[in-house]
Amino acid sequence: MTLLRLGALLRDRRGSRGIREVSQEIGVSPATLTRIEAGRLPDLLTFRKICEWLKINPAELLGLPLESADPTDSSDTALETAVHLKAEQDLPPKAASDLAKLIECAHKELARRIREGRVNVSTGI
Repeated sequence: MTLLRLGALLRDRRGSRGIREVSQEIGVSPATLTRIEAGRLPDLLTFRKICEWLKINPAELLGLPLESADPTDSSDTALETAVHLKAEQDLPPKAASDLAKLIECAHKELARRIREGRVNVSTGI
């Protein structure tokens, strides 16, 4: 499963129900739902809402290891990064996944150093 299948998954799950009814259920505008079903990529908040409605772990669509992406965790750096990187049309999917993992590792290391008091957040040193 890939992020590019999101629109088709929405259409399939919506079935014969109207765009307005389903968009209200998801919590997005009908225009947004129409654009996503047509193949446009959503912003991160909309992506989370749709994944929740579809009952799909966002990691499945982003090609991330399932254990690293919790759809209810708003601080999930890998998920957020992957959504933005995969929206870049010129970036190969493998490169987007690799970059997301790299950024996640850097973020975790920085958080660890901050917890240990080894980094002053205001100066970055």
